[in-house]
Amino acid sequence: MSTSGKSGAGSRAGAGGRSGAGARAGASGSRGNSGVWPTDVVVVGATSAIAEQCTRLWLEGGASTALLIGRSEEGLARIAADLGVRFPAAVVTTSVVDLVSASSISATVEGFAGAGSAGAAAGAGLTVLVAHGAMTEQEVSQASLTAAADVLTVTGVSPSLWIEACADTMTAGTIAVLGSVAGDRGRRKNYIYGAAKALIEAMTEGLQHRLVGSPLRVVLVKPGPTATPMTAALPQKGLAPVAAVAGEIVAGVNAGRPVVYAPLKWKLIMAVVRTIPAPLFNKLDF
Repeated sequence: MSTSGKSGAGSRAGAGGRSGAGARAGASGSRGNSGVWPTDVVVVGATSAIAEQCTRLWLEGGASTALLIGRSEEGLARIAADLGVRFPAAVVTTSVVDLVSASSISATVEGFAGAGSAGAAAGAGLTVLVAHGAMTEQEVSQASLTAAADVLTVTGVSPSLWIEACADTMTAGTIAVLGSVAGDRGRRKNYIYGAAKALIEAMTEGLQHRLVGSPLRVVLVKPGPTATPMTAALPQKGLAPVAAVAGEIVAGVNAGRPVVYAPLKWKLIMAVVRTIPAPLFNKLDF
């Protein structure tokens, strides 16, 4: 994943009849067991397969605006066009941003959630999903500090900065970030990627502690192995369908659960993995 990009507003699709976030401040509604449904969603790393599916579900369920943020103008335009066809009454906009630049992160978050913005007007109806990352084979990362640095930066440091900026700027709503079950315990087969995800977990836990009693919720999402383009090189047996994973993520984020495992079975699996004594764990090859 390249760490370069340009910033600024991109294309808009499907603006048929909706007036935008500002006219619906705090107008979030209930959707059964899924908790509070957002009126406005912002998705960082919107070209991720999981992120795309989540965005689609939120718009399908009643969200009326979606801001898609990413590094690929072409990828964002493709998704925005598809969403515009599926949801012609929704306002879908795109923004091409350098996802790892601290200054770009600050400016972008201020733009969609700062004072006077549509996101600020949406209040509790705003949900931000931070979903970008890079998965490089462990052998490649081990062999090159440059490759390792890229994984740690794009997958760990950058998402952590995004959720920190959101916590500093938003006054209400939900911040969700994609961690991974890989962050639950370091394993020889993916410890550099896992370390990046473990950083996100520590950041999320700290923000949850900091924001206790606040109207701002922070959710850590831990997908298990999922069938996406990022995992296309892996054995496909046992990978969860992306649509099913996205459904569990959306339900958990809407409900404001502190941690969401998707699929849920991974909560039990990783609880067992974390408790395996080191002498036994070191004999395992997984």
